[in-house]
Amino acid sequence: MPAQIFSRTANATFRVTLIGISLLLFGVVAALIGLYLSPWYTEAGVAKAQPIAFSHAHHVSQLKIDCRYCHNTVERAATAGFPATETCMSCHSQVWTTSPLLQPVRDSYANDTPIIWNRIYDLPAFVYFNHSIHVAKGIGCTTCHGNIGAMALTSKAQPLYMGWCLGCHRDPAQNIRPRDEVFNVDYTVDSLPLADRQQLVIDYKIPTDGRLTNCYICHR
Repeated sequence: MPAQIFSRTANATFRVTLIGISLLLFGVVAALIGLYLSPWYTEAGVAKAQPIAFSHAHHVSQLKIDCRYCHNTVERAATAGFPATETCMSCHSQVWTTSPLLQPVRDSYANDTPIIWNRIYDLPAFVYFNHSIHVAKGIGCTTCHGNIGAMALTSKAQPLYMGWCLGCHRDPAQNIRPRDEVFNVDYTVDSLPLADRQQLVIDYKIPTDGRLTNCYICHR
């Protein structure tokens, strides 16, 4: 009678081991995906420290300053631009002139040195994004930047994953608004019926034939 190489529990042990390894691998993959989508990695919803505690809630919602006053290249250039110190001082040479919070602004103006802001949205070098074309086609600031008018300290509203951008490129009607509402931070897209938004897509000559999902659109 031949000797028994494996014990009677060998098959059960093997199955349990296989299941355990599979669960471990699944757990590792799930944890990595969770980490990839988490604010710890995307920084969505996390306010960054800035040289000056600038409040959009105060300037935009309370004082009703138009976005273009500070981001004055947003309608004609790829970048929205950061405000020059002279822009800040056009008001703060007359109001809050001795506030300690604004000392970096006064120093920047006196020394003719720019304020170095920490970027909230910093796309990789292989991604091309143009603010001006989105503004011209009726895509509002809050579509990407969230409820910016309520932010006391600015944080990223969207992680800007490629799938999110493609969703809008496939169906622009979900985010489009009339051009005169682009800079209105209180405007809600749903205030316009879907049929009217679909008509805006036609009126603004936004391609719906798949061209906006071509790799070249964003990767040049």
